[in-house]
Amino acid sequence: MTKVIVTGGAGFIGTHLVKALQALGHEIVVVDIKIDPNDDVRDPAVLQKLFKGAEYVFHLAALVSVPYSIEHPLETNATNLTGTLNVLIAARDAGVKRVIFSSSAAVYGDQDVLPVKETAELRPMSPYALEKFESEMYLKLFSEIYGLETVSLRYFNIYGEGQDPNGPYASAIPKFLKAKKEGKPLTIVGDGSQTRDFVHVSDVVSANIAAMMSTNGGKGEAINIATGRKVSMRQVAELILSREANEGSIEHLPARFEIKDSVADISKAKELLDWEPKVAFEEGIQRLL
Repeated sequence: MTKVIVTGGAGFIGTHLVKALQALGHEIVVVDIKIDPNDDVRDPAVLQKLFKGAEYVFHLAALVSVPYSIEHPLETNATNLTGTLNVLIAARDAGVKRVIFSSSAAVYGDQDVLPVKETAELRPMSPYALEKFESEMYLKLFSEIYGLETVSLRYFNIYGEGQDPNGPYASAIPKFLKAKKEGKPLTIVGDGSQTRDFVHVSDVVSANIAAMMSTNGGKGEAINIATGRKVSMRQVAELILSREANEGSIEHLPARFEIKDSVADISKAKELLDWEPKVAFEEGIQRLL
């Protein structure tokens, strides 16, 4: 039985990942303040204790909202960047074999060439994006300096079962689903022409496990985890409404500071991890409906 650490294991992605790892027969240690307020990635002593004997670490713990990071940059930096450094030091000291880090497509910012490849110039547009970018740099350095195997998975827009629809920073799809259930209009920021690359949480989980088991990489590589298909926010709303939308079903909010278009090139994930997504977007939405 292999001991595996999952930071942020009580979160949306983490709960799905923990279940999958348990099904594989691993011993799982979840580090998450939702379970124990003392199990905080900001506390190096806690991590040093919990990481002993671990072979793999999945580092998902983060404050994930871009708007929240703009409003609270010092707080998000403490968790998202310093927390990552604490995880890497604890993993190094515990003799961990590999750290798999949950990064974000936010590191790309607005790109002129799509689909975006990992070799593109990074243009972080928020403290959150910058914290993920700098965390990736720490993972690469720890691989080069200390020989700790590391991989950064750049998630695009994740959706799926168990995603929280509440709060001012909730993702669009669970908010759309909640509004439909309550018979309320679906609210779209701007005109709805902005596009995203939506990847189902089950595919994200399989990518993490592939990154753990792969004999390739481990030298700080960054790898896109997405579908390679862009969908507009208006298309998402119409699909959830299950019919041709009209202005009575959708309400538009003022446009905000955000990336206009986002879609990934996933050839590197196929090459290094032998991974590709299985859940088509329409299928994923039908599961949720």
